[in-house]
Amino acid sequence: MATFLHTMIRVRALDRSVDFYKALGMKETRRRDVPDGRYTLVYLGYGDGPEVELTHNWDQAEAYDLGNGFGHLAVGVDNIHAVVDRLRNAGIKVTREPGPVKFGTTVIAFVEDPDGYKVELIETKPGQPF
Repeated sequence: MATFLHTMIRVRALDRSVDFYKALGMKETRRRDVPDGRYTLVYLGYGDGPEVELTHNWDQAEAYDLGNGFGHLAVGVDNIHAVVDRLRNAGIKVTREPGPVKFGTTVIAFVEDPDGYKVELIETKPGQPF
């Protein structure tokens, strides 16, 4: 049996990125500095499930190319309007206001982390698969 463990993204400003994911309610589970490789790894998550691995290469001066294949991370929330208001008040960029997904009824919103990665917020209800 296989288990999904984490998604890794490269970040330029590690502290700003850690603060962003903590604002989404994630907890830092572990951190590892690798001086010989000149990078730091920080893992954040909600508990026993998959995590986000932030990789900070110490000597990376330029912005990373986000590519055209990566879409977004998704986080389930209970009250999407309250969460978006809280994130906006914390200075986080909201790129899509809460509302139903096109051709559906699931309520979603999008925010952007300090490196431009999109995070989809999905309002979850008891018994809903996501």
